[in-house]
Amino acid sequence: MQKPIIYQIDSFTRQKFKGNPAGVVRHAEQLNEHEMQDIARELNNSETAFILASTNADYDYHIRYFTPTTEVPICGHATIAALYAVALEDELSTCTLHIKTQIGILPIFVEKIDDDYEITMTQGKFELSPELSLENQARLLQGLGLDIADLADNCPIQIASTGHSKVMIGIKSRKKLNQLQPSAEALTVLSEVINCNGYFVFTLDTDQAAVFSYGRMFAPAIGITEDPVTGNAHGPLGGYLVQHGLIPITGDTVKFTGRQGEAIHRLGEVHVTVNLENGVPSRVQIKGQAVAIFRTSLLS
Repeated sequence: MQKPIIYQIDSFTRQKFKGNPAGVVRHAEQLNEHEMQDIARELNNSETAFILASTNADYDYHIRYFTPTTEVPICGHATIAALYAVALEDELSTCTLHIKTQIGILPIFVEKIDDDYEITMTQGKFELSPELSLENQARLLQGLGLDIADLADNCPIQIASTGHSKVMIGIKSRKKLNQLQPSAEALTVLSEVINCNGYFVFTLDTDQAAVFSYGRMFAPAIGITEDPVTGNAHGPLGGYLVQHGLIPITGDTVKFTGRQGEAIHRLGEVHVTVNLENGVPSRVQIKGQAVAIFRTSLLS
């Protein structure tokens, strides 16, 4: 059995030390759950992906995801990183691979471009919960340091998900977005009440035609003070924007680019595609680039 190989990969960027860093552990079959958690805590990225070999013909790899404190069902940037590592190590040609996750088996498109790769992840089913209660909205705004006047028009505060839920909070100002200093304690307590650990604050206040949104994501309840660039927030954001008529719709496909990480100097871009059936999101995909930072192995 091969020894585990550990990668550090920055997702949603081609520039080292930008985007979102993820740990990736290839050949993780011999690791138990406690060892996976220990490695994730040691690497101290928002998520580390552990790639296990397939045990049947339904999928190519089984991937488990750990924050520094707990296992989570799915992760966007760590999936991009994991398949990027596989592509590099196995020198893949353009192909589609299927990965087993806690939310089901997902197709991942690996595209080889000029001796490098772009990864497209099809996410889980888009779901949108009812608006948070006024009491919980007030607690949320206080925890984020926002006033009602900061909220964008026609952006109800709701939990959206494509496999790992996030609270969607639309605000008017990119300047305000970059000034946020949320209370980790307040958000952690609220997470227990609303059963959602991630808070994605976004704005459509952009100064570039090619960039539709800017965002920041906080999940202190699962050990993530701030996630630099979040694939599992941008996918749900796409569905949310469609549902509320906040993005132009022509035909049955919506595409946009979201930026994140500006406030913490780890800027990255997520390319989102939402396919529609009868005006309703039917498939959500995110695409991103990546760059490898290091490759190593555990010492005995």
